[in-house]
Amino acid sequence: MIISSDNITKAFGTHEVLKGLSFNASQGEVLSIVGASGAGKTTLLQILGTILYPDSGSVVIDGVDVFSLDAKALSAFRNQKIGFVFQFHHLLPEFTAVENIMLPALIGRYEGASSQRLTDSQIRTRAEELLKELGLKGKEGSRPSELSGGEQQRVAIARAMINQPKIIFADEPSGNLDSRTKQELHDLFFKMRDNHGQTIVIVTHDEQLASRCDRSLTLKDGVFI
Repeated sequence: MIISSDNITKAFGTHEVLKGLSFNASQGEVLSIVGASGAGKTTLLQILGTILYPDSGSVVIDGVDVFSLDAKALSAFRNQKIGFVFQFHHLLPEFTAVENIMLPALIGRYEGASSQRLTDSQIRTRAEELLKELGLKGKEGSRPSELSGGEQQRVAIARAMINQPKIIFADEPSGNLDSRTKQELHDLFFKMRDNHGQTIVIVTHDEQLASRCDRSLTLKDGVFI
């Protein structure tokens, strides 16, 4: 298993969001997590993505007990092993598309990660190759304000892919897109899995996307049903 988590609990004040939840995913699997708003989907994704600490329980990713790492080591691990795609793309407006994509690899240098062996030129080349693969050749110098919503989200996917992570976590990645662009984006996730072998975990309300995944889990009141 690329992800193996056991008995995760998380509460905010007196509100218990996750109640002893366990989750596993295999390498190369595309898996969806569905459920009503407030069920704990985003909280779970943030814990699996090492952004949020659980109150109890364990998370092992690629053989590493991630919450046993100190803060610096965990940050470097996250940079190299995990990519994130959110509903709101969070691109930096002052940077071009290719510069936004390059950022995680440049940051990895300062965290002592393997990306430090790449030069700026090599990182830029990798970013440009991802743009081409995602159908955005010619948009390298465009800033986010010059791109459509679907194009911005493709840039966000390329940014998540730049360090060749083992896992992509996506939180409502197509929630703000029209139906046609949404379908194109969904196709991209499966294309990227087929081309690169990532495990992709998607939180979504989109029933069509969930039905296309290898597995779909329903979260209700802090547990899977």
